[in-house]
Amino acid sequence: MAQPKLLRVPTMAKFEEILRSSGESLLKLLYKTSSGAGNKSAASPREYARNLGLTYAQMVCALGFNSNIQDLPDVVEIVGFDSYDELARERNEFFANDIYDRLGIKDVLAAYLHVPNDMQMLEVMQYLLINRLHHIENRIEATVNSIVIERYKKEMRAIYNDGVAQIEFAEGRLSKTHSGFRALLNEVVMIVEARLIPVGDIFFRDTILPEEKRRLIIRGFIPKELVEKRLADGTVSPQERKVLEEQLQLLDS
Repeated sequence: MAQPKLLRVPTMAKFEEILRSSGESLLKLLYKTSSGAGNKSAASPREYARNLGLTYAQMVCALGFNSNIQDLPDVVEIVGFDSYDELARERNEFFANDIYDRLGIKDVLAAYLHVPNDMQMLEVMQYLLINRLHHIENRIEATVNSIVIERYKKEMRAIYNDGVAQIEFAEGRLSKTHSGFRALLNEVVMIVEARLIPVGDIFFRDTILPEEKRRLIIRGFIPKELVEKRLADGTVSPQERKVLEEQLQLLDS
């Protein structure tokens, strides 16, 4: 009896697999997918993404944040782009503007975990980050969507914990004195835990809100001696003085 003919199915690839692949592995995976699709050159980038089992945005960002792609013009051509620059423009557009629609939170977190391993990609990410967070925060202000808020919190923790945030980023966030997002995230604590700025430096700044200082004390980052030294400053606002005096009493108890 004749054996049934096996149907060739598209190769299913994970976002992380493409993001982290070596140049050789990328070539093998993408040539295999081209062969499975039946034509190596006819597919558009969006068709190629479907053959991989990814959204177009996933494919573009996974390839675009893999530094090996710059040395593989054949791979860029295989997936349907004329040049690496074209791919990079698409990557920048998606990552800066997408709000968990075409790129899932797991994809975003995978990218943050990966890019600190390559200084060039880290610099690209830091450049894109400002616009990305601006779009997300505008969405939250407009919709107060709890799902977006929870994903945003996860994203911000990853930015600090995985080494994407640098001193300039942290200083920019701290400069927004009355940012509700800073309070929402408990971001001052994140900055201290990431050791981007010394906690004593942050604690003595007038731009850090009394509630933020209270949280630092509660978390054990501020010793009693620093609280007393801050209270000795005659320019401390009444609101901050009240908070610090209450915390000092608790430290003494």
